[in-house]
Amino acid sequence: MKPQPQLPRIERDALPPAMQASYDRALAIRGDATFIQVAAHAPELFSWYGEFYQRVFHGGRVPLRIKELVRLRLSTVHGCAFCNKGNRLDAREAGLSEAQLRAIDDPESSLWDPAERAALRLAGQMTLTNPAGQLDAEIYRELRAHFDDAQIFELGITMAVLTGMAKFLFTYDLVEKEDYCEFGAPLPPPG
Repeated sequence: MKPQPQLPRIERDALPPAMQASYDRALAIRGDATFIQVAAHAPELFSWYGEFYQRVFHGGRVPLRIKELVRLRLSTVHGCAFCNKGNRLDAREAGLSEAQLRAIDDPESSLWDPAERAALRLAGQMTLTNPAGQLDAEIYRELRAHFDDAQIFELGITMAVLTGMAKFLFTYDLVEKEDYCEFGAPLPPPG
């Protein structure tokens, strides 16, 4: 179902030029641009989110392939159709195979190398569906075999922003959801 946000959408022609380009990309790749239209109420926050992607997600210490892997894992668990459409394309571009894309829900698959498996296990701890998730000693040891402490911290921050944004996008009804998405769904009537 298409998003029905309470905050009004700002039409494309009224968006700042940089946001118009984002609107066009979102519409072409994801089939919807509600998030951009509503974000236009606070373009500086939209810009901050873009800076996160430039400086941390596409920059930073962790290889982009690993970040694309965990981003896709989070969006498939959370059921963000808007995210999944673009994240699958970006994951392919980062080098994930079609078989790996199909195995995204199986962190134990033999298709993953040990570093990817460790990152996927951490992603499992970071999902909204796992409120008791934690970086325990076992996962830390597994991660530490492939990443230094700064990279492990960066993975956590990256996934925290992505997971927090998912909750925001669902709560504000700014994105299309997969049929199985349990977030932002109307509550059943009492009684």
